[in-house]
Amino acid sequence: MIEITQKEDCCGCNCCVQICPIQCISMHEDKEGFSYPQIDIQKCINCHLCEKVCPIINQPLPQKPLKDYAAINHDREIRKQSSSGGIFTLLAEQILKEGGVVFGATFNSRWEVVHGYIESREKLSLLRGSKYVQSKINNNYQIARAFLEQNKKVLFSGTPCQILGLKHFLKKEYPNLLTIDFICHGVPSPKVWKLYLLSLNKDLTFSHINMRDKSKGWRNYSFHAIWQNPQQQKFEIKEVLDDNVFRLGFLKDIYLRPACYKCAVKQLKSKSDITLGDFWKIEKFKKEMDDNNGVSLVIVNTSKGQKYSNNILIKEEIHINDLKKLSKYLVLSPPINKKRNLFFKNLENQEITSWIKYCSKDSKFSIFRNKIISFIIKLKIRDHK
Repeated sequence: MIEITQKEDCCGCNCCVQICPIQCISMHEDKEGFSYPQIDIQKCINCHLCEKVCPIINQPLPQKPLKDYAAINHDREIRKQSSSGGIFTLLAEQILKEGGVVFGATFNSRWEVVHGYIESREKLSLLRGSKYVQSKINNNYQIARAFLEQNKKVLFSGTPCQILGLKHFLKKEYPNLLTIDFICHGVPSPKVWKLYLLSLNKDLTFSHINMRDKSKGWRNYSFHAIWQNPQQQKFEIKEVLDDNVFRLGFLKDIYLRPACYKCAVKQLKSKSDITLGDFWKIEKFKKEMDDNNGVSLVIVNTSKGQKYSNNILIKEEIHINDLKKLSKYLVLSPPINKKRNLFFKNLENQEITSWIKYCSKDSKFSIFRNKIISFIIKLKIRDHK
C-alpha cells in the first residue's frame, strides 16, 4: 500500500489510481490545489501494485540521448501557432496519418488543464501550445493501453513524470507507442491558475486563452486571453512575458508542486522516445535558423524516436555531450522560493495578482547581488571587446 507522508514524494501522475485492481485509491485536492492519492484501507488487498508503478519510488537510471537536433516545422503557419518550433505537431501528424491517436494536455470547458486524446488532424490545435499548469491525467493511461492492445499507433505526450508513470503502468514496451515529454521547469498549482483566471473574469467565459502567443515574436511571447461579460462586452488582455503576473509567480518558483523541487525524473529518466523544448541558445549554434519565430530542441532518446525524427525535414544536429548546456532544467530542479509557505498560508485571504507580485519581490540582498553580477558581466564584455 502506497503511503504519502511527504508531499514531495508524489508527482500526481495518477498511476497508482489507474493500476489498482479494486479501485480503492482516489485523488484528493489539498489546500494548495494539488491532488494526492488516498486509500480506502478497508478495501485494500495489499497487492502492492500501486508501489510497484510509482515513478518516484521506482526511479530508473539517467540516460544519455542518441541525437540532439535544432529543428523547425516546415509549415510556417503551424510554427507561428506553436510554442517553439512546431515539432510536436509534425510528429503527431505522422501518428494520425498512420491511423493512430494522440494524447496530450488540453483545456476543458472550465479552462482547467486536463489530458485527453484526438484522432484527427483538425483537432490538433487543442493539444498544441504550452499550458503552465499540472494537467489531470484521469484514466488516460487505461485508455491508451486499450488503444495499444487494439494495435493502434499511440503518441502520448506529457511531463517527464507522467511519461514514466505511463511506462510503469503499461509494464511492457509496445512497438506501436511513441512517447514525448518536454524539458520541464515544474508544474504550477491548478488552484492558483483558477484564482488568476477568476481575477480576470469571474464567470470564466473565455473564448480564447494562449499562454505562449508569438504575435510579438518567440522571445517576447505574450499571455493572450479574450472573453465577454454577460452584457456581451468584449475584453482582451495581451501581456508580454515580463508583464504577466501568473508567469511571474511561475518563474519565481512560488507555486510549483512540492515534488518539482526535487524532481525524480531529471537527466532523461522518463525513458521517453523524444524530449522537446525551446532551443533558446540557437543563435550560438545555428544562427541562420534564428528568425524569432521559434526553434525546437529535439532530444532523441531511443531508436523509435530516431525513426520518427528522421521525417523532420528542417533540422540540424547539435553535438553537445553536457545536458546542462542544452538546458539546466534537464539536470536541475528549481529552487524552493523562500516565500512559498507564506504564499499558500495566506492565499485565501489575499487578492491573487497583488499577492503574487508581493511574494515575487526579491530581497534587498538578492537585488544587490544581481546588480553586482550584472556589473561583472558588463565588465567582462567590455574587456572582451
